[in-house]
Amino acid sequence: MESLKSDLELRDIAMSIKCKKSLISGLLTLFIILSSLFFVCSSTGLSQEAMAPDFQAVDLDGKNISLGDFRGEVVLLHITNIENPLCRECEHALNAQTSQLSLLAQKDPSIKIVTLNVRKNPYSKDGRALAKAWWNINVTWPWIEDFEPYPLTGKYIEYSTVEGGFANPTLILIDKEGTVAGLYHVYQLGKGEIDGIKSADTLYSDLKSIEQGEATGFKGVASTKAVNYLGMFGLGIVTSLSPCSVALLLAMFSYVMTARRKEEYLKKSASASKEGFMIGVAFTFGMAMVFFVVGLFLSDIGVFIRQARFFDLAAGMLMVILGINIIKPIGEIIEPVRSRLSLGRGNSDSLPGESVPEKKGIMERLVHFSMRLFQYSAFIGAFTLGVFFALGWAPCAVSLVFPVLIWLISQNVTPIAGGMMLFVFGVGHGVPVIPIATFSRAVGGQIGEKYISAGKYVTKIFGVAVIVIGLIYAVRYLGFKMW
Repeated sequence: MESLKSDLELRDIAMSIKCKKSLISGLLTLFIILSSLFFVCSSTGLSQEAMAPDFQAVDLDGKNISLGDFRGEVVLLHITNIENPLCRECEHALNAQTSQLSLLAQKDPSIKIVTLNVRKNPYSKDGRALAKAWWNINVTWPWIEDFEPYPLTGKYIEYSTVEGGFANPTLILIDKEGTVAGLYHVYQLGKGEIDGIKSADTLYSDLKSIEQGEATGFKGVASTKAVNYLGMFGLGIVTSLSPCSVALLLAMFSYVMTARRKEEYLKKSASASKEGFMIGVAFTFGMAMVFFVVGLFLSDIGVFIRQARFFDLAAGMLMVILGINIIKPIGEIIEPVRSRLSLGRGNSDSLPGESVPEKKGIMERLVHFSMRLFQYSAFIGAFTLGVFFALGWAPCAVSLVFPVLIWLISQNVTPIAGGMMLFVFGVGHGVPVIPIATFSRAVGGQIGEKYISAGKYVTKIFGVAVIVIGLIYAVRYLGFKMW
């Protein structure tokens, strides 16, 4: 009987180890595939001779429109934002350029024009109706309204933005093979005319030269920005060295790993360090996935936030404040003033000598929830713990991470690229966790102390850099551009 029981226990342990190995290999495979995709994508920027992204949509006349249907013909893609309320500063450019497109359609009805109209206000009349009512322009070509989350114009972010802002309107010339052959940024809010209003004659000449194969080189300038994933990875490591963040990680992992190693000891297993390593990897992966989702969201809204007139000034001022907070928490700076203001005020919420029961903090409750998941799978528990930790950063770590988020909003990247960038950032942000989770409590504590010691200097240097970058952003509002 004892022998049978022992055999069953050994079989259960073997099955558990097999499941863990399968989960480990699955996590590592997914991690490697995603990382490979990210670094491959990082090396592929916007080419001036890239294929125009295809799309399918229904225009205002109820016709199905696909860019692929125009293959073999030259197409003029018009991206604009005409709605109520209208950008008054942009009105002249919007009116004039739409008028020139109408003249072009009259000059040669065979020319293919397609308009993608960005709609932020779903209650406004459509852009074609407003162009007729406001400027008496008769639009005879396909006109498509693109609503949030902008599935059509989102594919053309690289072409419709210049220096981080939305060019309204933008004209894209596409050849017979579906390749982008030319690009004009007509106007940009806050900057004025970029390439200027293109007349019907100019556009007719451009389109005919492309059609006849006589075009010499790319017309206009494509706005491109290379994505440096190695830099994002390094930023992730730097921002993870916040002393309070490391201290919180040490306390959390000390609790988690002590409980885990006690179980391993009872099972007489010698794989504690190996499991600790995989727990650290799963924790990092969970944290990185949260950053990935945040990157998708920020990049999606960024193209429209960037066109706001005061974006550079507001972003710069916020980064300066965050930089100061990194060097010396603003709470400490204003503490003397706050103490004087509160002098003489008593705390009347509780009677003298009465003890107020402490409530568990949200992070403590989430750690306990994750610990329950550890009973079923250490890796799922660690992954969940990483997700919760990313959602509930220590307050002093927020000042380190927010400048990166502001920077991402200002970049000319698609949502998926923004998600990739923050995923790599999240991996770097979680790297210091792995040795803390891998080694014994004493060794992990020593490593954490070294992180804290280094972080005191690294974070201050980072704070100075954030202040400088914030000032550069702010002076861009005044017209001084350093990049």
